Amino acid sequence: MKFIISSTTLLKNVQAISGVLVSNSTLPILDDFLFELTDESLKITASDQETTMVVTVKPEEIAEQGRIAIPAKLLIDWLKTLPDIPVSFAIDTENYSIHITSGEGKFNLSGHDPDEYPLLPEITDTQSFTLNSDLLLTGIAKTLFATGNDELRPAMSGVFCEVQPEKITFVSTDAHKLVRYIRTDFKSDTEVSFILPKKALTQIKAALSTSNVEDVTISYTDKNIVFEMGHVVLTCVQIEGRFPNYNAVIPTDNPNILTVDRILLMNTLKRVSVFASQATHLTRLSISGQSLTVMADDIDYSNDGRERITCNYDGADMDIGFSAKFLIDMLNNIDNDTIRMELSQPNRAGIIFPVEKSNENEDILMLIMPIMLNS
Repeated sequence: MKFIISSTTLLKNVQAISGVLVSNSTLPILDDFLFELTDESLKITASDQETTMVVTVKPEEIAEQGRIAIPAKLLIDWLKTLPDIPVSFAIDTENYSIHITSGEGKFNLSGHDPDEYPLLPEITDTQSFTLNSDLLLTGIAKTLFATGNDELRPAMSGVFCEVQPEKITFVSTDAHKLVRYIRTDFKSDTEVSFILPKKALTQIKAALSTSNVEDVTISYTDKNIVFEMGHVVLTCVQIEGRFPNYNAVIPTDNPNILTVDRILLMNTLKRVSVFASQATHLTRLSISGQSLTVMADDIDYSNDGRERITCNYDGADMDIGFSAKFLIDMLNNIDNDTIRMELSQPNRAGIIFPVEKSNENEDILMLIMPIMLNS
């Protein structure tokens, strides 16, 4: 097995799929990349058995076909030290020894039996649809931060994706916060819904952020989903379970309307929350007339802070408590300058919208549960 490839090209592509690898895998072979060389291309695979990424690259020269498993960390660490130069690989597929030449350097490392590498799940009888890459990237970016980490509620550890003929909806929640992102500039001949795992979405987000792929083809069965993104293909297992009825928890009667500059509120929260309890990040919003006072304290250390900002408020005077950390996360994931927060009671969820849409085809709603205040 012999080939020559640019060190920069190889590094860029193995890094693109390396996020799939785990450091504590029960199968040592999963610490490796699987290299498969044909007459036309080099296919590199990384897998943790639940998520698999495959990238296809074209070497500068191919001499002999073959397969080999190469230690991933060692390969990446070495490639990072190189300038952009051609690297020559000569691999003995009998004893899995790897001989590498780069410039005046000669290096040897031990590979592993490629037949030990787990096979990709055989996915047949799939249905598919195509999604604009920018739409998918935005849908992931707007919702991924609100996913949960509770192992007892796996359905909430991913992003719920609902495909309908005239729109696509992304929803995530951890029971403390919820984000619903809808795009109507989407058409589909099929209706389907599934829960996408956080790890797979993180890898898709990273791959799309650095590529110029225009469309992503998504194929699915009852168990698996395949994302084809140009020369990168990701296969993952759907999260089993039933996603919460998110529409049922969104309050509809919210007579108290707060309108405020997003950046101003976010920066105020960052300053004041330094003095909040680091366990709860509890921050009090005291709203009256055209004034919003943000307050936090940490009784254990006798710390407290407050800051007043101007706002537009239509409703009854109210004191309500939220996690500053959650609020900052939400504000950070809204692109518009001004936000509207709709409230009903201090013990009921608040919902946040951008006042003006940056894209007329998108609809984003964020819900945050309050924290009980001590009187």
